[in-house]
Formats: sequence, C-alpha cells, structure tokens
Amino acid sequence: MALLGAIVGSFLGAALIRLPKGESVVAGRSRCDCCGRVLGPSDLIPIVSFVMLRGRCSACGGAIDPWQFAAEPGGAMVGIVAALFARDGATLGLGLILGWQLLLLGLLDLRHLWLPDRLVLLLAATGLVFSGLAAVRHPVLLAGPLLGAVLGFGILWLAATLYRGWRGREGLGAGDPKLLGGIGLWLGPLGVVETLLAASLLGLIAVAGLMLTRRAPAADTALPLGTLLALAGFAVYLAQN
Repeated sequence: MALLGAIVGSFLGAALIRLPKGESVVAGRSRCDCCGRVLGPSDLIPIVSFVMLRGRCSACGGAIDPWQFAAEPGGAMVGIVAALFARDGATLGLGLILGWQLLLLGLLDLRHLWLPDRLVLLLAATGLVFSGLAAVRHPVLLAGPLLGAVLGFGILWLAATLYRGWRGREGLGAGDPKLLGGIGLWLGPLGVVETLLAASLLGLIAVAGLMLTRRAPAADTALPLGTLLALAGFAVYLAQN
C-alpha cells in the first residue's frame, strides 16, 4: 500500500501544481518547471527521485517544487494507515479513495487557501455513491449520509453568515462549508460533529505551536480550515471503520 500510495501521491503532486495554473492534470507529460524538459523514467520514481536528485532537476539544476514532493510521502502514509485500520477489503478501498481525495484538498488549501468546487463535488459524489450502494437493500440507511451533508454544510454556512454580519468581513472560505458537507456524505451526522471537534483541536494545537516559536498568526490571518477538516475527516473515518 505504501508503494501504491506513493505512486498516487505523485499524481496528486502534479495536480497540486497544475490545477491552480488552470492546466490539465491528465494531458501532457511531466516537465521541469524551470527548463521545460520532459522528465524521464528516472526522474519520476516517487520519493526516491527527489531524494537522489536533492530536490533539483537533473538537467538544469532548477529547484523541484517541494510541495509536489510532499504529496508523495503523504499518499504513501494514507496507504499505510488505511491498510492498518481496515477491517476488510471494502473498508480499505473506501479509506484509500477518501484519504487520497482529502490529501489533495488539504494540500491545496494549505498552500493556496483554495478548495476547488469540482474536487469537493467529486468528494461528495463518491460519498453519495458508496453510501447509496450500502443502502440498496435498506434505503433508510441513506438518511444518515444525507443528514450529515446538510449538517456539515449548514453548521459552517451559518457560522460564516453570522460572522459576516457581526464583523462585516468574511470569516470562512467559501469552500469550507462545502467540504464539511462532502465529508458528511461519507461519515454521517455524528462524523461531522467529530470531524469539526477534531479539526478545532488540531487548529488549537497548530496555533499553540506557532506561539511557542513566536510566529503566532495575527487575528485577521487566514488559516487553512480545509486542511484541518481533511485531516480530521480521515481520522474520524479510520476510527469509525
């Protein structure tokens, strides 16, 4: 699972670089961002190539974007953790699909404070499909995921609306309620509450860590809530399954 995760992570790393530029994720071969040289097989071995090349292009010596590399061990870690916690093949497969989607969304929000609608929609769609398949024989089971979606979106949408009315400015990114709604389709209403609590705890830990290093964020500094929700959502899925 670690090798598969690293390979998937390499693809996610390319998406992390290309999506903000409006470039296709699937079309075109991988190239050096500095000189434009098409990368060969030896340049594309997940994790190993970056380490052996010391983070630089083998042709021009230009720096390889470390964010692209970060997705590779991240993808491997998702594979390892999902395999360790899975109780059967189905929960392993679902854990991988959810984990890799949340990894890309979390990295995009961490770097760009951006949660693309199409990726959040994909997260929601896969959650709805798998929840629907599980509820084929007992349709009432679909009520939980649907309620989770409404609750997840509604909580953060209401919080954003109240904050905007109180402070006269935005307090949450537009993608955060959608992301929690998508997570709700995977985890249900209880999972939404657990995800929100876990994300809040992670946020407090992160701010405390920054304060200890004397880099405490200002009151109006934008923080990547989507990244915290992605981490927390995956952890809650593992705990549930």
